[in-house]
Amino acid sequence: MASLDDLKKRISSVKSTQKITKAMKMVAASKLRRAQENAEKGRPYSDKMNNIILNLSNNITDDENSPKLLVGSGEDKVHLCIVMTSDRGLCGGFNTNIIKKAKLYFQKVLEEGKILKIITVGSKGYDQLKRAYKENIIEKISFKESKYVNYFDADKVGKIIIDKFEKKEFDVCAIFYNQFKNVITQIPQEQKIIPLKASESERSSSEDNYEFEPEEDEILSNLLPKNISTQIFKAMLENSASEQGSRMSAMDNATRNAGEMVDKLTIQYNRSRQAAITKELIEIISGAESL
Repeated sequence: MASLDDLKKRISSVKSTQKITKAMKMVAASKLRRAQENAEKGRPYSDKMNNIILNLSNNITDDENSPKLLVGSGEDKVHLCIVMTSDRGLCGGFNTNIIKKAKLYFQKVLEEGKILKIITVGSKGYDQLKRAYKENIIEKISFKESKYVNYFDADKVGKIIIDKFEKKEFDVCAIFYNQFKNVITQIPQEQKIIPLKASESERSSSEDNYEFEPEEDEILSNLLPKNISTQIFKAMLENSASEQGSRMSAMDNATRNAGEMVDKLTIQYNRSRQAAITKELIEIISGAESL
């Protein structure tokens, strides 16, 4: 059984931890509002960009002359996966959920006998994937020094993807990130950006007829590289909001658990202290009676 001094030190230690987790919760809450606003503002732009590209692609009948970023290389042998996680921990299951989603895709690709290549954006993703997929990781990127998510960082990743595609290093590219829904819920997403895939709802919303000047293929050749950077930027904004929401929730739970532990330790300390006092009283009374 722990001594009174040990219990007192443990109570003090847990209280100090509780102060830290409470402060981290407040910081995450203050960052969450801005990150959530940025994520919500970024969605309409990226969705509209996709719709414009789909409208343009619907008017192109000749796949051979279509931009390669739109239709792909025509093969399905090499898959490049961009796994986007955070550079910092203490954010609950945020990083783990993205990694789980990505690993299911990795397993499917490898089971089909295809080649897998991975680029990690965020140090936490690399730390978790290097154990099982170290040979498949071709590049690791970290933006730990950046205070806020910005388009320039997303454009760097986008240019790396385009450069590797032009060198014919892969056929299919997919990104993995968390979509922010609310503080409690973040949904892991898998999105193919090369070749560009559209859902049924996106296709139905892109059936409006437009006349384009200049020709569709010329517009697409300029628009598609920007779209890749835009989709990366949207994923980074969603990740930023999801990370802060997950951290806020995790620190709230940690603060609550620390409070419960302090209560239990305090009860144990009081009982031990009462037992020690009772023992001393019994010894005094027994000594007095023996006289």
